[in-house]
Amino acid sequence: MIEGGSGEPVLLLLHGLGATADVWAGWQPLLAERWPGRWVAPDLPGHGGSAPLPRYSFGGLAAAVADLLDPAARTVVLGHSLGGVIGLVLGTGWFGVPVDTVAGLGIKVVWTDDELARARALADRPVQTFPTREEAAARHLRVSGLAGLLPPDGPEVTAGLRAEGGGWRPALDPRAFAVGAPDLPGLLAAARARVVLARGETDPMVTADQLAALAPDPVTLPGLGHNAHVEDPAAVLARLLS
Repeated sequence: MIEGGSGEPVLLLLHGLGATADVWAGWQPLLAERWPGRWVAPDLPGHGGSAPLPRYSFGGLAAAVADLLDPAARTVVLGHSLGGVIGLVLGTGWFGVPVDTVAGLGIKVVWTDDELARARALADRPVQTFPTREEAAARHLRVSGLAGLLPPDGPEVTAGLRAEGGGWRPALDPRAFAVGAPDLPGLLAAARARVVLARGETDPMVTADQLAALAPDPVTLPGLGHNAHVEDPAAVLARLLS
């Protein structure tokens, strides 16, 4: 977990499937300058340094995140992809976190049967250990969608790896792929928080029309892709948290 600042509102930053809290490292100088309260970016269960769950569900992930927060502190959530869904779950108020705003970035809206089947197949695969850190880093970057965005030898990638049995492996618990497709219309209907949905202009995971069918005035971030928060932290902060 990385964190900084003090006071309220608390900004909760939630990474996507396969990533770690360290994808938000580039936000630290911006938040020190522009965010008025405390901010916190945890590793989701089964990612980075966080323990796995016996079974992965959106509610189970949200409950684990809620346990890290002060239930009396006003909270704003910015979540990417899977993290955005968890933010929407927290925004229902079901887990006792007083959320003012949820910004969901790059949430996949439409899932085909084939895509869900592939996700279940990935969840059933045993953890793969590689002889070198470089090979494990390449796998981590592919799975998290961060290839080409982070240096393979950088600390943000190391946070997603574990040295084990004389080799290296991604820290991700592959069973997290079995979390399934979220009920986005249901979560939006249950939301007690203000909700902003956003995507990068070139994000292949979700279209502007798909977001517009769910919520009014979705945000499109020009020139950015699925990991817009890594590509241009300043642009995302300015558009989604202003």
